Amino acid sequence: MPELPEVEVVRRGLERWVAGRTVAAVEVRHPRAVRRHLEGTEHFVAALTGRTLSAAHRRGKYLWLPLAEPDGAASGRALVAHLGMSGQLLVEKRSQPDETHLRARFTFTDGGRELRFVDQRTFGGLAVEDAPDGDGVPPRVAHIAIDPLDPSFDESGFSAALRRRRTEVKRALLDQTLVGGVGNIYADEALWRARLHGARPTDRLTRTQVTDLLDGVRSVLGEALAQGGTSFDSLYVDVNGQSGYFSRFLAVYGQVDRPCPRCGTPIVRESFMNRSSYSCPQCQPRPRARRS
Repeated sequence: MPELPEVEVVRRGLERWVAGRTVAAVEVRHPRAVRRHLEGTEHFVAALTGRTLSAAHRRGKYLWLPLAEPDGAASGRALVAHLGMSGQLLVEKRSQPDETHLRARFTFTDGGRELRFVDQRTFGGLAVEDAPDGDGVPPRVAHIAIDPLDPSFDESGFSAALRRRRTEVKRALLDQTLVGGVGNIYADEALWRARLHGARPTDRLTRTQVTDLLDGVRSVLGEALAQGGTSFDSLYVDVNGQSGYFSRFLAVYGQVDRPCPRCGTPIVRESFMNRSSYSCPQCQPRPRARRS
């Protein structure tokens, strides 16, 4: 699933190529693409036609573009998108052949490139939802915490909340109500940078360890963003269909049996919540079990 860097790359593309343009027509090719729009497909199309898409926003892994009325006034609604496992928002020339898994198409009054929603596995989706005060956060997104790259991120609040949790630190990093945008890949990479095993109890973390963890999260997200995100296949691309290259710089994720870049110990894989965790057994020793 795309994580913060991959979604932020898409947001930047939407800001450049889509924001400020007025929707001429919407074609929904598959009903699952708009299943989150509870009023139905026809209402979804009507809610967007003739509206102008404003600045692109992101919270965690959600994207939204507020809608303006034909007279330029804020509508109080926004186009909200979640990419799911394989969703793509692509800006294409109108002459470009349709993608195999094209689910929705947006054309614009300027006659330029169109916006396409492509989703092989149909886990992603689009909806038009309330967005208070024009650029406000849609209710569907409001429960997601601010991510560590946001200037308003509260470090002390995060530290206190993390240490209050009686859970494993990796589980906490994946909790979107605690910190937004971090998924399995970047959790493993951040934990390696902080020299912490993912099973370490959050209530046993020292202040220094929390600081190191937050530094690790921020550095790996920032570096991944600079590389366009992490693409293991053709599903994770920006709005122009370009893949990210951070997979070339991964220290532990997916690197089982390869030497740790820091100490040379072979990386190990462990099962974790129906997924995998990767770590260095030397740099990130598993914590001792709690005494009963």
